[in-house]
Amino acid sequence: MRSYSFFLVTAALLLACSSKSSPTPDGQVTEGTCEVAEGASAPEFLKRIGCQGDFSALASEPLDTSIPGARSVKVVLDQFDGDALYFQNSQKYAIHYEFVSSHLSGQGLPIVGSLADFNQTEYYAPDRRFMLGAVTYYEGPGVWALEIAPYDTSSAAMMTRLYEAVRDAGYFGSALVFHPTSQAVETEAKNLGSAIRVMTTDELYAAIDYQPLNLATSVGRLRFVTADELETTYLSYRDIVVLDRLPNDISTIVGIITEEFQTPLSHVNVLSQNRKTPNLGLRGAMTNPQLRALEGKWVRLTVGAFSWSIEEVTSAEADTYWAEHKPVPVVLPAADLSVKELRDIEDVVVEGSGSLREAIKAAVPAFGGKAAHYSILAKTEGLPVRKAFAIPAWYYVQFMEENGFYARLDALLADPEFREKPEVRDARLEEFRDAMKKAPVNAEFQAMLQAKLAADYPGLTMRFRTSTNSEDLEGFPCAGCYESHTGDPSDWADVLKAIRKTWASIWLFRTFEEREFNSIDHKSVVMALLVHHNFPEEEANGVALTANPFDPSGLQPGFYVNVQWGGDAEVVHPPAGITSDQFIYEFHQPGLPITYLSRSNLVEAGQTVLTSAQVYELGKALDAIHERFSPAYGPRAGNTGWYAMDVEFKFDGEPGETPKLSVKQARPHPGRGQ
Repeated sequence: MRSYSFFLVTAALLLACSSKSSPTPDGQVTEGTCEVAEGASAPEFLKRIGCQGDFSALASEPLDTSIPGARSVKVVLDQFDGDALYFQNSQKYAIHYEFVSSHLSGQGLPIVGSLADFNQTEYYAPDRRFMLGAVTYYEGPGVWALEIAPYDTSSAAMMTRLYEAVRDAGYFGSALVFHPTSQAVETEAKNLGSAIRVMTTDELYAAIDYQPLNLATSVGRLRFVTADELETTYLSYRDIVVLDRLPNDISTIVGIITEEFQTPLSHVNVLSQNRKTPNLGLRGAMTNPQLRALEGKWVRLTVGAFSWSIEEVTSAEADTYWAEHKPVPVVLPAADLSVKELRDIEDVVVEGSGSLREAIKAAVPAFGGKAAHYSILAKTEGLPVRKAFAIPAWYYVQFMEENGFYARLDALLADPEFREKPEVRDARLEEFRDAMKKAPVNAEFQAMLQAKLAADYPGLTMRFRTSTNSEDLEGFPCAGCYESHTGDPSDWADVLKAIRKTWASIWLFRTFEEREFNSIDHKSVVMALLVHHNFPEEEANGVALTANPFDPSGLQPGFYVNVQWGGDAEVVHPPAGITSDQFIYEFHQPGLPITYLSRSNLVEAGQTVLTSAQVYELGKALDAIHERFSPAYGPRAGNTGWYAMDVEFKFDGEPGETPKLSVKQARPHPGRGQ
C-alpha cells in the first residue's frame, strides 16, 4: 500500500506575502507575521503559517488536476508529543511517511516503522499516533480547505481535533472549511459540529471557472459560434472555436473552448485527444474580454493542467505552424476480404502463441476494432457481456460494389467543387447516404443473416454496431465517428434499414472531415458489424476509464466513471442543463472510497445513479478489463506511460429483475495530452 497523496491537489499562482495582520472574526483572511523571511530557503517544516509567503514556501507541486487552481501543504498532528502540529515541506516530502520517518522517529520519540505498517495504522487505527491531512487553497473559489485521505477512517472527533489545531495555527483559520474527499469521509463529516463548515467536492467543482480537458497547444483563427449556429455554419480545419455549450457534433478544428463545462469522456473531447488539439471549458467564455479582443485573428492557444493562455500571432507564423504540425497521414489496416462467414464473437480474435496486441491487429482487417476488442471482453472470465456475433467487412464491400457506389465515390472525390466547398461536400455526402439507404442488399447475405438470427437470437431485436478499420484503434479511436442502429427481425425491412443506415454512416460529413484532416484514403475504410440484442430500456448507461485521468503523478490511482440514469439523456453529450454522476472510484484502496465531481440532476437529491453494490460490480469489471488488455496496451506490453481502457457499460434488467452490469465495449484511451 502506498502513502496518501491528496486527490484534489492542483496548481495555482498565489499572492505575495504581506508583512503582518491576523484573521478577522467574519472569516475574511488577512495575513499575519511571516515565519519565513523573504528570499530565504524553505524550511523542513513550520509550526505555524503566518502569511501566504509561508504557505507558498511549503506548498506542493500538483499531483492531481481534477479541480484546477490549487496548492497544498500536508499537515501532521503528533498526539504522542502533546498534539504538536507540523506543516511539512510538501515540495521536499511528497507523502506524509517521508516527513514523519525523517523528523518524528527516534531521539526520544517512538520509532516509525515500515511504510506498510505506517499506512495500516495511521489511516485506519482508532488509537493511531498521528492525524494526517493537508491544507489546500483553491484559487478559483477562494477556498481554504482541510482535507484527509479518501480512505482515512477518522471519527468526527478526530477530524475536529485536527481541524481546530490547523485553524489555530494558520493565518487562514477564520476561513478554513473541511472538505470531505470521499463519500465515506462525507458521511462521517455530517457528525461535525456546526462551528465547522463542510464544503463538498461538487460544490468546489461548481465554483471553478476553468476546466482543462485536453492539454495541448495549437495555432488557428479564433471564431465565436453558438452550438445552434453549427447547424448552418461550416468550420475550417484551422479554426479555434469558442462555443456556448458542447455540441452533439462538430467538424474537425484545431481547438475548442466551451462556456459550458464538458465531461472528460465526451465524443468531442476524445476527438480532441485523438487530434492532440487543445480543449477547455471556461465559464463566461462567450463574453470573455481577452478572447473577444482576438476574435477573427490568428492566435496560439495553450491548455495546461492548471492554467490556459492565448496570444495573437501573425498569419505567417500561423502558416508555418500548420506546415510543421499538420497531422501525419494515417494509414489504415488493409481490409481482409477473404473472411465471409458470420462469426461468433468469441472466434473473432484468435489468441495463440503471439502477443495479444498482434492477435487483435490480425482481426481488425476483417472485423474492425470494436468487434476485435469485444471478442476479448467476451473471453474474459467473469466479465458480463451480451452474446454477439460479427458480420465481416466483406459484406459492406460487396454492397458498395454491387450498387456502383465506389464508382460514384470516385466521381465525387474528383470533383473540384466537392473538394473545395464544405457546403457542397455536405450536401453531396447526404445524397450519397440517401442512395445507400435505398439500395438492394445481396440476397444470399440476407438469407445467411436470417438463418443466424432465427437460430441463435429468436424473437430479439438486434443492434447493428459499427466496427471499422478506422475506429477504436490504438492512436486513432475516432470516438463517435460512426452511428449504430437497431432492427427488429420480425420486420425484415427494419433489419435491412438498420444495416444500410449503419453502413452509410461511413459517409457522414463529420466523419469524412475527420478522415480528411488525417489524410486517410476514404476508400480504404471498410465496415464490419458487431451484432447483439439491444438495450431497449436500461436503468443506467455510462462510460469509464480504467485509470484516473487527473493523476499525472501516478500516486492517486483510481477509475473515472461518468454515468447517467437510463432514458434519453446521453452520458457523453447530454442535453443542455443535464448533469450526470462523475466520480473517481479508488477500487484498490481499503474502504473503496468514492469522490464525486458532479451528480446527476435526473435522480432525487441526495441519491446516486448507481447503488454501492452496482459501483462495486462495475469496479470489478473495470479492474478485469484493465488487466486483460495490459498485454496489448499497458505495462505488460512494455508501456511505461499512460494506459487506460475507455469502457462503455449499461445496467439493464428485465421487469422485476435487479439491473445487472453489461459491458458494451472497450478501447485504448489516448490520454489527456502533455
